[in-house]
Amino acid sequence: MTRRIFYSICLVALTVFLASVILFMGGLYEYFSDIQQEQLKMQTNLAAQGVNHEGMDFFHEFEATNYRITWIDTDGNVLYDSRSDTAEMENHLEREEIRKAVATGYGESRRYSVTLLQRSLYCAQMLKDGTILRLSIPQNSALTVLLGIAQPIGLIFAVTLILSVALAVRVSQKIVDPINKMNLDQPLSNESYDELAPFLKRIGSQQQMLRKQEAALLQAEQMRREFTANVSHELKTPLHSISGYAELLKNDMVRGEDVIPFSTRIYEETQRMIRLVEDIISLSRLDEGAKDMERESVDLYELAQEAVKSLEPQAEAAGVTLELRGTHTCIYGISQLLYGIIYNLVDNGVKYNRENGTVTVEIQSAGKEALLSVRDTGIGIAAEHRERIFERFYRIDKSHSRRVGGTGLGLSIVKHAVKIHDGQTEVHSIMGEGTEVTIRFPGVHFDKTDKTY
Repeated sequence: MTRRIFYSICLVALTVFLASVILFMGGLYEYFSDIQQEQLKMQTNLAAQGVNHEGMDFFHEFEATNYRITWIDTDGNVLYDSRSDTAEMENHLEREEIRKAVATGYGESRRYSVTLLQRSLYCAQMLKDGTILRLSIPQNSALTVLLGIAQPIGLIFAVTLILSVALAVRVSQKIVDPINKMNLDQPLSNESYDELAPFLKRIGSQQQMLRKQEAALLQAEQMRREFTANVSHELKTPLHSISGYAELLKNDMVRGEDVIPFSTRIYEETQRMIRLVEDIISLSRLDEGAKDMERESVDLYELAQEAVKSLEPQAEAAGVTLELRGTHTCIYGISQLLYGIIYNLVDNGVKYNRENGTVTVEIQSAGKEALLSVRDTGIGIAAEHRERIFERFYRIDKSHSRRVGGTGLGLSIVKHAVKIHDGQTEVHSIMGEGTEVTIRFPGVHFDKTDKTY
């Protein structure tokens, strides 16, 4: 970049120099031509006065070293010429300066000779007897003048070249120096050129984006490690239990009346592991955005009916009453995931409720939103836990969760499924009184008459 700036400055300086020389020479040449023309006019006037008084005798005494003098009669014939033989000269009546002098009494012109590479200035004045007296003087061309002063111009060119190089080096370094000293780690803190502000802002935004991505990779790596550790722990506990009971049965160390309880415990632990694996598979699909799952118009009320009906036996065993309220409200989504949201929320409401408690599911539309609300009369969630209950394997009461068969992934599945549907989740809870989870889904299709389950 420094080299390009250097060459550009030198080129501009030399171009300006050459343009200045050309313009200066052109203007100077014309200026001196005008002065020379005025001097020639004065000489012509003086010579005309002499010819008017002395006639042909004037030419015998007149010494014209620089000027050429020509006397022309009224018919255009040359009566006298200081440089050529009059007998060999052609008629001059059609010459520009002669025609002007015949018409107005005075005329002048400038003509260029390609052969002699010079220009001549002409002044013609009419005498008292009607004849024309003309004076001319040769003038070198601009190129000849330029060649004549080539030495001083060459000297000026050399000085200009040296100064241009020196200034180009200094200026190019001065231009590039702030760029080389930029702090790209904090681009917006640089005091640089205004033209670089958009570039620095873009770098700043990209760095901010990279920092966010790094932080996100920021958190995903840590979550992956925690997830691996939690999965290992969650699988290890039931496996040890199954292995222990199976070993006792294998070695015939179990009394007859204990075989069924042992087998039951093995079955329960196996089912727990199956549910855990199924939840992990579900989460994996949700992490990928569930792109392979088909979307359709889904009635949330009908899904809630299915979920409530499926959980009725579990609720009855726990002494919990299930209620469904609201209207038939449809949204465009993935039926399987929406069912999982309702099922997990109701399932949690049953598991963490109290005896003779209630879980109320309500579906309704509010403007352009569909609202799903699951409210229980259970143990409640402390304020410090509310932000973390949707994390994978996060349990408020681990012993109670394992006792009721929870995998610790239900609410995490809910969180991802809601995100895929562009929904929003709100949690309100009072310790000892219960919890209400409300989910807002955008894009209501229709609703029907209120129905209560």
